[in-house]
Parts: sequence; structure tokens; C-alpha cells
Amino acid sequence: MFPLHRGRRLRTNESIRSLVRETSLSPSDFMFPMFIAEGENYKVEIPSMPGIFRRSIDLTVKEVKEIFALGIRAVNIYVKVSENLKDNTGLEAWNPNGLMQNAIRAIKTACPEMIVMPDVALDPYSIYGHDGIIANGDVENDSTNAALVKMAVSHAQAGADFVAPSDMMDGRVLRLREGLDAAGFHNVGIMSYSAKYASAFYGPFRDALDSAPVDANEIPKDKKTYQMDYANRIEAVKEALWDVEEGADMVMVKPGIAYLDIVREVKNAVNVPVTVYHVSGEYAMIKAAAERGWLDHDKIMMEQLMCIKRAGASLISTYFAKEAAILLNK
Repeated sequence: MFPLHRGRRLRTNESIRSLVRETSLSPSDFMFPMFIAEGENYKVEIPSMPGIFRRSIDLTVKEVKEIFALGIRAVNIYVKVSENLKDNTGLEAWNPNGLMQNAIRAIKTACPEMIVMPDVALDPYSIYGHDGIIANGDVENDSTNAALVKMAVSHAQAGADFVAPSDMMDGRVLRLREGLDAAGFHNVGIMSYSAKYASAFYGPFRDALDSAPVDANEIPKDKKTYQMDYANRIEAVKEALWDVEEGADMVMVKPGIAYLDIVREVKNAVNVPVTVYHVSGEYAMIKAAAERGWLDHDKIMMEQLMCIKRAGASLISTYFAKEAAILLNK
């Protein structure tokens, strides 16, 4: 009761504020999403994501070493697949000498302590831009799961520490766990994209991988038959709980800053670490506003990351990882 209690006593100066601060950030809270392309000494900036690049494997390895030195301990990797390697089966996704598999081996050889979490979904390999195999006018769930198991096992064989299924097929975590165990990879973990919403915030990411759904007859024009309706909250908790029951070691909520209510709900419901993906559209908005002088880039960046951590994130996958780590190390 005022005047016995005065909240401002604990806000008097930065020293006091730092003593009672409830949430903190460190570089080890971040995972850096990276885009990998064919070639050598290749580096091209993604127009809708200033400061983020598609890199060939050699330059990806160089970047991994730099961010590891900053204290970042995990990377989530994606590949831009050549058009001639795309089909409706995902065959290239489990090629032992494919771009993803070669990238995993190169990163783990150069920086063994970096935790590598390759993306598990068929959209980079699909002629239709969907996360699974198209059959009878829709994404076929069970045949897609069978393909994802082959993909995940090939990632484990290449040296992945975790596989990161982002496809949102029903039952895929159980099938992946069974497949990895049957292949002898009991210690390869699963970070499941459990509450992945059908969001407009993914646009720049799809530019980066050229993986947007194609506009064609008799196939879904979007991903709403498998990604979640952004009007739903309880469904996210249900999906996360199902994934934990099926063997997920971590669960993810995606997108990030616009879905912090979901992050907290999931955090309260599960007993595994919760990852949050601070996605490409959220990144692009800050970059665009800062370029126009409308926002203070670094302050907004750090505030959003802190808010994601405060909401319950154990790990934040963010394109700001390197910039934020540099600031934190100062």
C-alpha cells in the first residue's frame, strides 16, 4: 500500500534495475537461421532481408566460426535447391551427397561444438512449393511422413545434432523418432515446429528459398490445410503436447513477437524447452522502419528479443542473432 510501498524505488538507477531484472539475454539464447546455396565463394544478399545472405558451403562455414566465437551455439540451416532437382517425391531431400547433407558435414567438421539443426520439410525440394507430397489435390500426410523419415535419417548420418521438422504433418514426430531410433540415432534430438501458424510473416523467407506454393490448378494455393489458423490458441497447446508425447525434445512456436500469448501458453503446458522463431517478416519490418529513421534499430531489436525470452522462450531462432550477440558482448 502506498506510501509504504513505492515501486519506483526499484527503478531509481540502472544499477538497481539490473539487480532486480527478471529476464536476461545472452548469445547462447540465440539460434541463427542460415541459407545455403550451391557453388563456391558465393554470397548473395536476400533483397527482402537486408544483412541476410544465401552462402555457399565454404562461406557458411566461415560465418559459423564467426558466430560461434560470439557465443552463439546453434544454427538452423536451410538449402536453396536447384530447380532441376525438384520433384513431387522429395527424392533429393535424402541424397547422401545433397547440398544439405554436405553442409551439415562441413559445419560439424569445422566447428564440432556448434549444434546443427537442419530443416526437415519438402518445400525446398517440391515442384509445388509445398511441405509434402501432393496427391489427390492435397498434401498427403502419411506418404510425406515416410519421406521425412528418410530425410531426417540422412541428416543424422551427415552429423546433425537435432532434426527440425517444420512441415506440420500429423504424427511426423513419432515417425521421425521411430525412424531415427531404428537407424541407431538414439541421441539425435527432435526440435519440432509444433505450433507453426499459416502466417503472412513468412514472405521474405520464401523469397530466400524460392519455396512459395505455386499457383496451379488442383493443388492448394496456400498451406492452410496443415499450418495452423492464426485465430486459434488452444490448438497450439494441443499440438505441442502431442509432439512431446510423440518424442519431441523441444517444441517451437512460429512466428514470434506477434504470438507471445501462444509462447506463454505452450511454456506453461509442456515440460521441454520452448523455441521461438522470430521470423523473416518480423525481421524485415524492423529493418525497413529503421532504414527510414522511424525506429531505433538496436533498441527495438533488443526489446523484441527480450520480450520473446520473457514470454517463455528457452531458445530464440532469429536473424538478429549475430547483431544482438555483438551488442551483448560489448
